Amino acid sequence: MKILSVVGARPQFIKAAALSRKLRKSGQEILVHTGQHYDENMSDIFFSELDIPEPHYRLEIGPASHATQTGNMLIALEQVMAKERPKIVLVYGDTNSTIAAALTASKMGIPIAHVEAGLRSFNRSMPEEINRIVTDRLSTWLFAPSDVGVSHLKNEGISSGVYNVGDIMYESVLANAERAAQVSQILTEQDLKRGQYFFATVHRAENTDSADRLGRIFYALGAISNPIIMPLHPRTKKRLAEHSISIPKNVKAIDPTGYFDTLQLVQCSIATITDSGGLQKECYYLKRPCLTLRDETEWVETVELGWNRICGVDSKMISEGAEWAKAGKFPRWVPIYGDGKTSDLITKLLVGS
Repeated sequence: MKILSVVGARPQFIKAAALSRKLRKSGQEILVHTGQHYDENMSDIFFSELDIPEPHYRLEIGPASHATQTGNMLIALEQVMAKERPKIVLVYGDTNSTIAAALTASKMGIPIAHVEAGLRSFNRSMPEEINRIVTDRLSTWLFAPSDVGVSHLKNEGISSGVYNVGDIMYESVLANAERAAQVSQILTEQDLKRGQYFFATVHRAENTDSADRLGRIFYALGAISNPIIMPLHPRTKKRLAEHSISIPKNVKAIDPTGYFDTLQLVQCSIATITDSGGLQKECYYLKRPCLTLRDETEWVETVELGWNRICGVDSKMISEGAEWAKAGKFPRWVPIYGDGKTSDLITKLLVGS
């Protein structure tokens, strides 16, 4: 059975690491990298560190507006699917690569498998929310990471082909956290002391494209007394310059980090301050608190269990969240996203072994 898997962004590389190896052993996988994340620090390093097989196709789409980028992906993916004629197209998450692959496969009559189905932030101004809703509507196999995802799909009238398989990123963290601690030198390189700094990332368009929101985020970061280490996303770097926003003295901006360095920065920090969906989960898996720079999250369980605080861009909430994190009094940790064997479950459901 030929399965065509489409990836294009950092979280998808992490999710594909375990599943791609299983699919290649149990069937025939064609791996396509759209190029949505295109530079070495946000793409190639993940393939190298996680031993992801070299993609059969690199489409090299690159950055553009949502419409232009998605349109270019549709054209390129149609050519690949017409040539390979896969039995299944497998997509991950909620990026432009996800929706482009799902739309292309649907138009060509190819069944779709969606890893990370059923997530909802209930904010349709987010491009990611539209991507995940449409992809779920088009999919034959919907692999939800939790009961909450299953419930969301049921509420939308989707019950056929829905499976709670757990979160595949949990599997990746379990497999790589110890190795990251052994091989990463990021703390030494950046002169950081365990438990004395915050780790921060900002990349979502809702934050970076708004001068007001981006300015408020960096103002709030500057009010935190501890050092903050921030791998700077190319979009964020560009918008800071365009909006004439200065980086506070306590914030050290560095180039984007690979997976091992990121895991080490998370697990040795006081807390992570981020607008990333993937990092919210990685914090939870590593038993570290998270302050989320959004007005809502699709990972509601992390908030309900008391490990994640939704702060938006409110400086008071961010400051209070930082003090909460430094106090170190967190609730009991419970496994809520499966048992770390998600890739086995998905492989069995798709190829029967």
